[in-house]
Amino acid sequence: MAFEDVKFTKEHEWIRIEGDKGRVGITEYAQHELGDVVYVELPKLDRLLKKGDPCANIESVKAVSDVYSPISGSIKEVNGKLGDHPELINQDPHGEGWLFLIQMADQAEMKDLFNHIQYQEYLKGIGGE
Repeated sequence: MAFEDVKFTKEHEWIRIEGDKGRVGITEYAQHELGDVVYVELPKLDRLLKKGDPCANIESVKAVSDVYSPISGSIKEVNGKLGDHPELINQDPHGEGWLFLIQMADQAEMKDLFNHIQYQEYLKGIGGE
């Protein structure tokens, strides 16, 4: 994945801008910390979210973790492959393991998120890399 059009949260979600929508997933770091993913609960279509709202759950052999919406908006698509293949999150967290597509309510919220270089520095600060 090219990271020029991707932003990251402190909670280890990523969002890739696709026009007026954003495709969301968890980062390589997050999936590594979780361990083997065994189940994913995705948000409902058309659900309205505010930035920071918990909106999905990922269950692994280690824990159940909330996923938080990186921006405000409405859910337009979910990754249906994850129902039968939750391991896609471990295998390709920045690609086939994406979680949902959100229609952005306010693209200005993106300015508060990390770019790739800032996220890598953040990980170093928490001992993540």
